[in-house]
Amino acid sequence: MGHSHSRIRDDPRHSHQPGGSVRSDRHRSLTVYTSAKHVSATPQARGNDPWAPPPYTEQTVATPVVSPLPADDDSPYAFLGIFDTVFLVDDSSSMRYVLGRWSDAEKAIAAIAPVCTKYDQDGIDIYFLNHRAEPYTNVKDPDDVRGIFHSIQPRGCTFVGKRLQDILIPYLCRVEAAASRGQNPSSSVKPLNIIVITDGEFSDDAGSIITQAAQRLDACNAVPWQVGIQFFQIGDDKDAQRYLQELDDELCSKKQNGMRDMVDTVPWKSNAGKTLEAEGILKCVLGAVNRRYDKRSAFS
Repeated sequence: MGHSHSRIRDDPRHSHQPGGSVRSDRHRSLTVYTSAKHVSATPQARGNDPWAPPPYTEQTVATPVVSPLPADDDSPYAFLGIFDTVFLVDDSSSMRYVLGRWSDAEKAIAAIAPVCTKYDQDGIDIYFLNHRAEPYTNVKDPDDVRGIFHSIQPRGCTFVGKRLQDILIPYLCRVEAAASRGQNPSSSVKPLNIIVITDGEFSDDAGSIITQAAQRLDACNAVPWQVGIQFFQIGDDKDAQRYLQELDDELCSKKQNGMRDMVDTVPWKSNAGKTLEAEGILKCVLGAVNRRYDKRSAFS
């Protein structure tokens, strides 16, 4: 089932469950580093939310950037080692048909992988929408990432909601089990970041899945940063950009009714000769984590 690689092993702790769920006893952490040039130091508002991350602006690339990002011990981003981060990659048909989208996603994740392993020797986990149920686990090397992407032929629809459910349900069960024992969930279940890289509208209702997850976390009195989901648009499709903005607006409206905010959507600012880059992704992820972490006093 799926493809194997010499340096990539499938974690036996992940198995396909009835109804499409994936059991995971744990996820792995993603530690990030980036330069400040990609995003201004002052938060830019998303609507009326002054804490929202700024739009992602891709950088001009003469030669594809595939070298790892710097990983210094004194980096301000080192604290992200307390989070587990997984990638959910859109491998629907449109990622194949539009030139550059699949390779852009590959190059960005290939640059991120070796940085993650500096603070988490287990590497990163990568899920795909259609390729197979189980994630690729313990991915540490850029060549491993390239091998995975080269083995996959993008096809099918964009069932983001279903795959988010596959990731979230077993994780939420662990959070709820910790809460039922009277424990602080964040002390026994590592907070989770999910990075979704997609190019278009979804084929299912991801918003409802996210809402249900937020409600379950609220019921456990989990910390604001227990789960974070970031959607990154790849490509400059205007309909896709509008769709992601509407999803963001829908979830923000529920926040006004007291539901936690656990989602950020990052639009694509398209210019000729530009591409998705690892540093831009990681800078925005850091901004989202900081935003939630800075609100911790409200939940203390």
